[in-house]
Amino acid sequence: MKDSEIVIIGANGQLGLALQKRYPGAVALDRQQLDITDQKVVNDFDWSHTKVIINAAAWTDVDAAEKPENFEQVDLVNHQAVQYLADAAKAHNLTLMQISSDYVFDGSQPTHREDELFSPLNIYGKSKAAGDLAAATAPKHYVIRTSWVIGDGKNFVSIMQDLAKRGIKPSVVNDQIGRLTFTDTLARGIKHLLETGAPYGTYNLTNEGPPTNWAEIAKIVFEKSGKSVSEVTPVSTTEYFTNKPGVAQRPLQSTLDLTKIEEAGFTPEDWRDKLDNLLA
Repeated sequence: MKDSEIVIIGANGQLGLALQKRYPGAVALDRQQLDITDQKVVNDFDWSHTKVIINAAAWTDVDAAEKPENFEQVDLVNHQAVQYLADAAKAHNLTLMQISSDYVFDGSQPTHREDELFSPLNIYGKSKAAGDLAAATAPKHYVIRTSWVIGDGKNFVSIMQDLAKRGIKPSVVNDQIGRLTFTDTLARGIKHLLETGAPYGTYNLTNEGPPTNWAEIAKIVFEKSGKSVSEVTPVSTTEYFTNKPGVAQRPLQSTLDLTKIEEAGFTPEDWRDKLDNLLA
């Protein structure tokens, strides 16, 4: 398959940028070039030279999604737009690659398998679960479920680096457990599934390594920034969100089981090595 037969949607996001590096000849589109929330625009788009749609576009502001005035737009971007793309994929015999989230689960299980039933705690998670179901209506589809994404642009690691640089001592939650996912690993895994013709369906995809918590990651960033780990104060999620009304409830366990993707022949790098390389 040629790069030019791949359409990357959400081209300017963290994953979109990583996908463009992996597929430099792909058709990379932002919302101004293809508004996937407009069904007519999606239907009228020229798909004749396309074989794969990779949808890396999403509403990702978890707390803003909780505001009633945003409900319609969150559902439109994360659910209805995915249905429009799935309908287009079905009509033109295309493969749809949809990016999902650990937030479709409530975090009550120590690890999450692909076949776990949906149990989202917040509006964002509900919209992503609906998007997963919409994507699955395309006969040729992959749903890539990931978590704790780190790439070019603003993310947890870059925020902690900035705080360390400015001498700010943050409080960081220590009871949300998971693994980082670096966008270049995510892009490489997506390419592996497409190139090997792996069976369609849902795949968990994060970096490998022992599950950890956000406070421990923050300590690594601070230490690598020449600061003391004591400048990071671990707190519970409940403590952190005290006096912060309107925030979304977070799952405490975000670790995704990687057995299926590894049995498909893809072994992600250890998140600790990737973080070391990034901070170096």
